[in-house]
Amino acid sequence: MASPHRVAVLVLPEVVLLDLAAPCHLFGHVGAPRYAVTLVGATSAQQAAAAGTGGLLLGGLAGLEALQDADTVVVPGYGDAARTPPPEPVLVALRAVAARGARVMSVCTGAFALAHAGLLDGRRATTHWHDADALAARFPSVRVDPGALFVDEGQVLTSAGVAAGLDLCLHVVRRDHGVAVATAAARRTVIAPHRDGGQAQFVERPLPDPAAGAVDLAPTRAWALERLDAPLEVADLARRAGVSPRTLARRFREETGTTPARWVRAQRIARARELLEHDARPIEEVARACGFGDAGTLRRHFAQAVGTTPTAYRRTFRGTPSPA
Repeated sequence: MASPHRVAVLVLPEVVLLDLAAPCHLFGHVGAPRYAVTLVGATSAQQAAAAGTGGLLLGGLAGLEALQDADTVVVPGYGDAARTPPPEPVLVALRAVAARGARVMSVCTGAFALAHAGLLDGRRATTHWHDADALAARFPSVRVDPGALFVDEGQVLTSAGVAAGLDLCLHVVRRDHGVAVATAAARRTVIAPHRDGGQAQFVERPLPDPAAGAVDLAPTRAWALERLDAPLEVADLARRAGVSPRTLARRFREETGTTPARWVRAQRIARARELLEHDARPIEEVARACGFGDAGTLRRHFAQAVGTTPTAYRRTFRGTPSPA
């Protein structure tokens, strides 16, 4: 096997421990020996003992010079990120990492550090939904997507809060080594290889009291998932749920954070990804199996959602799997 991919995880003051754990687990624990992880302190004081959320001390961190040789640098969420920029040496080091072409990732509010370094200018990015407005207001040149679980802009990747760091790290493993390795890592971590939808479903919003007569649409969504190859209009879903289309649309947004049509389209894209990864049937048949009707419609929606074509996606994720 080739030399391991070097991952440096930058530990900023009051680092969010769950954000830190995601890359350490998936790249360092499950990902070994393909990846080698180094924890890097933001200051010389942190190298001796860096405090994370909950007061846990992390000792023996490497210095910023470790970023010079890293293939990937990950910035977890930290402290009062929306108001406090990282130390200037950190920003200089991050700019140098990007300038030499290494991959840069953030988890949660780590996106603020990348934004302070100018690495998100003109790019689409995300962060924890709670801080998305603050990121957009402070950095108007960043195209903030508050609903995404993660955003892949090629060299620069960002994720939503906390657990979304696992989604992003799995995506990177899949990009580096293919779907078989990523799926095995997900299985070891006891998480889904792909999570449907975005973080809008987790935003705080009042839900009607089921005891007061509110309709639970979970059975309707499960019914729809079994029929993605068939027409699924709002009227079809409303009849299944026994409500009016207007009530369905309102309850759907309350439960999922999105509209019925967008949810169905997202499920069809997820099904297409699964088939492209594991099934050799032609693109036209994949399109019909997912309810898109024809290859052209699939290509259009797939490119909008995934950022590539079905053929290119299949070529990437159905290549020869790396040895387990």
